[in-house]
Amino acid sequence: MTRPGGLTYPEVGATAGPLPTGYDHTVRSRIIGTGDRTFRRAAESIAGWQLHRRAGVAVTADSPVATRGAHVSLRLRWGPFVITAPCRVVYVVDEPRRRGFAYGTLHGHPERGEEYFGVEWCGDDTVVLTIRAFSRPATWWSRAGAPVARAVQRRITDRYLRSLDE
Repeated sequence: MTRPGGLTYPEVGATAGPLPTGYDHTVRSRIIGTGDRTFRRAAESIAGWQLHRRAGVAVTADSPVATRGAHVSLRLRWGPFVITAPCRVVYVVDEPRRRGFAYGTLHGHPERGEEYFGVEWCGDDTVVLTIRAFSRPATWWSRAGAPVARAVQRRITDRYLRSLDE
């Protein structure tokens, strides 16, 4: 079922709070450094799609930075397979010590759900990259290959978490 605006799930914005039931959940964080310079660099990389590109995901977006409503098509090559995943940015976080965005799945994405990419400059001066997501299969082939799909998602999340290493 497609929701208004093309999103394929009803819990829009749920990565900002408790993750909804009925989905697989991912919540992963990693300290990527300290200080203002690290925070600003990471925030720019996230907003400008570089986190994705550095993780090996091809990005075609209708905006050079993640803005609410922007459409993005992600493409991942896995051996002989190419997966295309259309998404739309559903919210942006732009606070003095916390920045990021979340996108939700559109028709044609093999999964249904939402993923948040954010960076926080904590009180102890550490900078933490966080990824929060909920998803479930949306196609017959992603349901049939669910164990493989979960393994691919874990691998990509690992790549995202390492993508801001210098």
